[in-house]
Amino acid sequence: MRSIYVEAVIAAPLDDVWAATQDPVRHCRWDVRFGRIDPVPGTAPAEFRYVTAVLPGVEIGGYGVHAGQRDRPDGTRTSALRFGSADRRSPIGDGRGYWRYIPVAGGVRFLTGYTYTARWPLIDLVFRPVFGWATAWSFDRLRLWLERGVPPERALRNAWLQVIARVAGVAGAAAAGAHPVLVALTALTALLLPPGRHTPAARRCLRRPSDRRAATAPTLLETL
Repeated sequence: MRSIYVEAVIAAPLDDVWAATQDPVRHCRWDVRFGRIDPVPGTAPAEFRYVTAVLPGVEIGGYGVHAGQRDRPDGTRTSALRFGSADRRSPIGDGRGYWRYIPVAGGVRFLTGYTYTARWPLIDLVFRPVFGWATAWSFDRLRLWLERGVPPERALRNAWLQVIARVAGVAGAAAAGAHPVLVALTALTALLLPPGRHTPAARRCLRRPSDRRAATAPTLLETL
């Protein structure tokens, strides 16, 4: 199973990053992969159920169990996770992963590594890269929230406005009867233009581990 890795450096206190990622309500605000997360009371390690809206009116449910480890001797924190879905419509069978919080000068290296079994291997050739992109986009959305005070809801609106503006530019060039080469150049420019300062972008995140420490799954996973 090919792993997905995403890393972002967030200029915010460690406690703020921990709170925004460990609280189910806050988590759902910035992470586009989840529509709702419901903890299961009285479970240890903590279990939860989640729901993701894949299309308007179409939701897929899943389950998970996680454990957080705080205040390690080296100052880092780790949260390990096992997850899966019994819904046959879900492309994900079961999986495991972790979040790691590493204090650095001026902020936190917030990173994740996870993998899962694919219910349909052929579909996963497309789904896995998209899922990785969604993870990175969400991490940058979290960064904008904690660093710049941009609420996740506003960040999503900014992203949609940017997409609409770029599509409109390309459509306008085509409607004006521009030469196909010019239309193609307009489309390429729209694709490559850097995102706005308050607009999330997956390209701002690291997608490969920068060191062995980040790439190694925590032993906490073995307890789940």
